[in-house]
Amino acid sequence: MHRTLADDLGRLPELLQSARDFAAREVSGLADRPVAHLGKAPGREPLPAAGTGAEGALTRFAERWAPGFSGSAGPRYLGFVTGGSTPAALTGDWLTSTYDQNVSGGGDSSAAALEHETVGWLRELFGLGEEHSGAFVSGATVSNTVGLAIAREWLGERLGVSVSREGLGALGRVDVLSGSPHSSVTKALSVLGVGRDGLRQVPVLSGNREAVDVERLAEALESLEGRPAIVVANAGTVNTVDFDDLRAVAALKERYDFWLHVDAAFGGFAALSPAYAHLVDGLDAADSVCVDLHKWLNVPYDAAVQFTRRRDLQVRVFHNASPYLGMPTGDPDFLHLTPENSRRLRALPAWFALTAYGRDGHREIVERNVALAGRLGERVATEGRLRLLAPVRLNVVCFTLAGDPSQQRVREFARAVAASGEAFVTPTSYGGTHALRAAFSNWRTSEADTDRVFDVLRRHSGT
Repeated sequence: MHRTLADDLGRLPELLQSARDFAAREVSGLADRPVAHLGKAPGREPLPAAGTGAEGALTRFAERWAPGFSGSAGPRYLGFVTGGSTPAALTGDWLTSTYDQNVSGGGDSSAAALEHETVGWLRELFGLGEEHSGAFVSGATVSNTVGLAIAREWLGERLGVSVSREGLGALGRVDVLSGSPHSSVTKALSVLGVGRDGLRQVPVLSGNREAVDVERLAEALESLEGRPAIVVANAGTVNTVDFDDLRAVAALKERYDFWLHVDAAFGGFAALSPAYAHLVDGLDAADSVCVDLHKWLNVPYDAAVQFTRRRDLQVRVFHNASPYLGMPTGDPDFLHLTPENSRRLRALPAWFALTAYGRDGHREIVERNVALAGRLGERVATEGRLRLLAPVRLNVVCFTLAGDPSQQRVREFARAVAASGEAFVTPTSYGGTHALRAAFSNWRTSEADTDRVFDVLRRHSGT
């Protein structure tokens, strides 16, 4: 054993205390650090031949790398859909590394049972029934990929072939229909061999909407002449948080043969609030569901969950047949349910968060974020140099420059906002217009933060 490793083990309590003190300073100062860091990163250094020990590594990190990290876990980082780590979730994440469990199976640890309990809590939180089973994965992209992989196997079942055994060639043409799919869906189709061009976009509702036109969806399904298909419904589009009418889409299954996958990456959290739960009415009718947890549950990256009604097909796709692993049983180990064999205990931070704050605490976060998004939207609508592009339906404000919203001007605007260190928003395109979107999902964000965001938007809108 290298001497510095042995020394570190002997001084572990002191080292952890140093790390704890450093982390506490960083977390307590998060609201005041620059939200984004646009400066040049340090140049690469050669691999050290002799180590400095953990304390030396911490010192070097604090000097060389920490200053350039963004404040993405803070209250004014409104890019993408980014949560932060609540105190309980952070505690659970530290313990995840402490115990370092590989949750591939449940024969030697209670960790798998904890994941099952947490999945059950989340199923209840999102209004899903007992028919839905699930597992933790890394994020919405993998959750969508798992759901669509199960859907692909279902198509094979309907056509009398096993894709998991015979390959995609045995399946032939695959029809995937959706109104406003997230880019992770086309990425998943590429990974699964269906191909990005396998996605057929169905027209959406008129009047500034991103929700699928259910009548046009029915026409698209009718045109398949009985061939089974996959429908990807959206519960919260990325630009304007629009929701497909899930109940109406599911009702089409009475006339057409399709697998219903619902991408509810962050929109699924509408279920927590009585004021917005109607937006996900019908979610329980889905055959598979994607929900991302490092967004609105405010647990650390990376964490998401996938649900499905057909665990038997999930096992058929993902089972790992090996003498030392064993075949899946009636209660299959997680290594038979997801692409990973080695799996971090991602459920522990979520378990801590749900135990610490419960349904009511997370409902408060959702409702506060929605109110703050509405506050920013109202102020943007009254600022002459800005233009609100869509109603603020939930937690995303989609807007642009009122003058010439060219791609260059909008991107320069976004860069100026980021360079200020006050806020961070991400570019998009909506209705053919170059735009920006501010997504509220961080538990720390307050009215004062929202006002600071608006002030910097107004200040730089003439860029």
